[in-house]
Amino acid sequence: MDARSSTLPTHFGFLTLRQFSMIAFTNAIEPLRMANYLAEQSIYRWSVYTFDGQPVPASNGLTVAQTERIDDGALPDILFVCGGVDVQHVVDDALLQSLRRLARKRIVLGALCTGAYALAKAGLLDGYRCAIHWENLSALRETFPQTEFTPDLFVVDRDRCTCTGGIAPLDLMLHLITPRIGKTLAAGISDQFILERVRDADDPQRIPLAKRLGGYHRSLTQAAALMEANVEEPLSLEELARMAEVSQRQLQRLFRRSLGLTPAQYYLNLRLRRARELLLQTDMPIMTITVACGFRSPAHFSKSYRAVFGHSPSRQRRDPAGSRSKPKPGRAARPATRHQHDR
Repeated sequence: MDARSSTLPTHFGFLTLRQFSMIAFTNAIEPLRMANYLAEQSIYRWSVYTFDGQPVPASNGLTVAQTERIDDGALPDILFVCGGVDVQHVVDDALLQSLRRLARKRIVLGALCTGAYALAKAGLLDGYRCAIHWENLSALRETFPQTEFTPDLFVVDRDRCTCTGGIAPLDLMLHLITPRIGKTLAAGISDQFILERVRDADDPQRIPLAKRLGGYHRSLTQAAALMEANVEEPLSLEELARMAEVSQRQLQRLFRRSLGLTPAQYYLNLRLRRARELLLQTDMPIMTITVACGFRSPAHFSKSYRAVFGHSPSRQRRDPAGSRSKPKPGRAARPATRHQHDR
């Protein structure tokens, strides 16, 4: 489905999974409500579904009343699977079979936040481009290599519409409804929601690295970007400095002055965060994660992980809820005392 489609959706469905993201869910529905309000007519309607018809809690503990069983009654023109935290633990075989049945009925399927995990697990995103929250990108690229996961805000690829979380669903919905309601009414919706502008699909999900680092020295942001792009095979300080066009001593000073960390500490913490994503969001063996995140041995990986998160990778995998702690404030793992960080 795309903006040129002759059959534009008017009935939107939202299949809420346990622990779904409420902010993503409401930002998808509100543009539909506002379109009806400004047009003074019921252009759109929406239905909220669960697998068994019983309300499920969102990640903030709230529930949505008047839910319907997904297999009951008239089906919507487009159905969005609404995911959230720990989505891999709420997607079971019964849900996957239900999604496959819906796909066979040629209903346009979409996903908000981590809902794309359910579609990918059902094999319904094979050969498609897909958007998902940046925090899940690395893990799902490893788990579902047949799907092209992108860093875009949202992706409309034929009969699949996928979107990241947060407020991005608002941008997607405006993209989907503008061909029917027109640009003037769409602009009115933006004004009502006090939006500075409606973002395009290819707008970046994340704040640019330079802004995340506070607009620091160009060589610092360039070195940090190189680190993000080279996790499995970490670059040496010498290589980073050469590619950032500064001396090793100057790069050390930039990191210490701006971030309070050495380049090696920053790099190691970045790789540990990536490892944590893979532990929580995939079934990859710990040895595979060790290699994928650039550690020379499981023992070194475990020691570094414990230093930052307070528990071992194996405990993180066994008890994801109980060990879901954040890095200790001001704590940085000590890098190995080698020229190559860990290799």
